[in-house]
Amino acid sequence: MLIGTILQGKGTGVATVPPDATVTELLATLARLNIGAVVVSGDGATIDGIVSERDVVRRLHESGASVLGRPVSTIMTADVRTCSPDANVEELRRTMTNHRVRHVPVVKDGRLVGIVSIGDVVKSAIEELETEKQALVGYLHG
Repeated sequence: MLIGTILQGKGTGVATVPPDATVTELLATLARLNIGAVVVSGDGATIDGIVSERDVVRRLHESGASVLGRPVSTIMTADVRTCSPDANVEELRRTMTNHRVRHVPVVKDGRLVGIVSIGDVVKSAIEELETEKQALVGYLHG
């Protein structure tokens, strides 16, 4: 299965925040949308970084509540792993597992076109297994 197939099912909307948004504004976005990470982007199309709940928790532990007023750019991950819509889901699963990454932006022609989470990847694996199971049961029952 390809990443583009996942995007067809879940949609291509991606939550973004500008690099100068405060961590408090980031938290409001995460809570409002009930998501775990957002792409940091000045223009909504290119990627400056990514920031997750984990990033906030780690920085709170290190610096205390003062981090809440800082710009998101000070806590984001700037070296973002991305994939294309043509990427294989199984390969991305391995990458996400090996590098402990839970959210991967999808990029086509240098522009942000979606985002997949580890939950999306696991869901696609379960769906594939269910399809295979049904095919095998159908084969056995003729």
